[in-house]
Order: sequence, then C-alpha cells, then structure tokens
Amino acid sequence: MTTPTFDDRDGYIWFNGSLMPWRGAKVHVLTHALHYGSCVFEGERSYRGNVFKLEEHTDRLFYSAGVLDMKMPFTPQQINDATNEIIRANNLTDCYVRPLAWRGSEMMGVAAQSTKTNVAIAVWPWPSYFSPEERLKGIRLDMATWRRPHPDTAPVKAKAAGLYMICTLNKHAAERKGYDDALMLDWRGQVSEATGANVFFVVNGEIHTPTPDCFLDGITRRTVIALAKARGYKVIERVIMPEDMSKATECFLTGTAAEVTPVREIGPYKFTPGEVCRNLMADYDLATGKTAAAKAA
Repeated sequence: MTTPTFDDRDGYIWFNGSLMPWRGAKVHVLTHALHYGSCVFEGERSYRGNVFKLEEHTDRLFYSAGVLDMKMPFTPQQINDATNEIIRANNLTDCYVRPLAWRGSEMMGVAAQSTKTNVAIAVWPWPSYFSPEERLKGIRLDMATWRRPHPDTAPVKAKAAGLYMICTLNKHAAERKGYDDALMLDWRGQVSEATGANVFFVVNGEIHTPTPDCFLDGITRRTVIALAKARGYKVIERVIMPEDMSKATECFLTGTAAEVTPVREIGPYKFTPGEVCRNLMADYDLATGKTAAAKAA
C-alpha cells in the first residue's frame, strides 16, 4: 500500500482558528517563510489521547516565535485547546502533533514587519520514529560534516525551521552511507546532538550529556534527565569531545519522535545497549502513558 503524501490526505488541519479539510490547507508561493525561513514549529506526541507535555511545547512555540520577532495571534490556551480539538476531529489518540507559525505573503523581502503570522496544527498517526527492532538493538550514526553554529550567528535556542537545513544535509549524507542518523559537533568541535534528538552517554554507570549552549535543551531531554535522577543515576552535563565517546559503554538519543532510542555505533565508536537504556526506555514509556494499559494489567 502506498503511503499518502502529506498534501493529499483525508482529515482536517487547524488553520488560523478554523478546521479545514486537509487538502485545503494551502499557502502562497511568495510566503515569506518559504523564502527566508521565518517559521517556528514544535513536535509533540499524543499517547492514548493525551499530548505529552503539551503546555511546555506550546510555551516553547511562543518563545521561538518571539525570538524570530513574530507576534502570535492566539493565546497559549487557545493553541492548547486547538491541539486537542484537531486530534478529536481526526479521530486519533496515538499520533504526532505538528503546530507551526510562519510569516505570510504580505511583504516580499528580508524585512517583514507587515506580514501576518499564520498558525496551523496538523496531526497524523506516527508510531515509533525508529522501528521497535532498531530501538532494541541500537541504531547507527555517522559523524556529521555540518556543525551547530555559534550562538552569536543564529537564534539557536529557537525551534526555527531554517536551523534544520544542516540537519537535513547531514541526515541525507548519513543515510546514503547506510546509517540511521548523524551526530553533529558544534563550531568548537564538541559533541552537540543528532539531527533531531539530544544525545547521552553512559560512562562508569554515570550519564553524561553535552551542555545545551548552542542547541535545544529538549523537552524530552529534560524529562529523561529527571527520570534518570529519580532512579538514582548521576547525570552530568559537560563538554564532551569526540574522543570522550571511547569511554562510554552505552549511548542513547532522546526526542519527541525518537523517544529514548539506544545507539550501538557512532562513526568509529561502539556501544552496547544495556541496563541504563532499558530502564530509561521503560520509564519514559510509563511517563508518557504509552504503556499505562500494560502496567495496569
């Protein structure tokens, strides 16, 4: 069965305050966001009808819009209510949620003070970002070529569409070589993150993760850090150089799409998914409600 493209599906999209048929959610070719990257977005997951950390995601959407000098035409509560409305309208419970805000076509040029800020929310079925088999055995990452930029050169704390261009390039290059993803360094040559997820390493029973000073301090990242501490693991945020990966026995990624995904290889470095990965995968599934039914049974 052919998977439908994202512009040709049944269902509804919440678009500037109203539900509209999926195929009718259109923007003009001269939209500012298409030419200049003036778009911010979020990636969220609904488990059993509840969007995990919805308020935190919405708050970050508004923060990102503010960083890009975009004024949101709705309140955070309206966006939260709209998110739940569009999930119900599409008769979904377990799904991916994509809210986004972008500048329209009222002006064409670098300056965009008179453009309208548009907002849409789309939802669609999406199980695990990686298959269950891949999660259990660990995925393979290449070492990326493109690096995370200096905070003085880009709005690195915003979840802005334009910042993901280097992620696309790195992921394409990795997949061409047979890898699942790529690990990105920052402008200093320090370990930063994967193309769409944060990274953690287990060294001597302790969990180490890069300090998020030039990339997103992910909502899932913060959740997993709290879960790890609740289990009694020591979590250390620090500078991690590529050669430090040789000391790690386990490695995993975290993100809304990736959830908690073990890694078995990053370039020349090898890891064996073990107890820490298994525990945090299970804890995260319980925290999101993904395995609530199994727990109750």
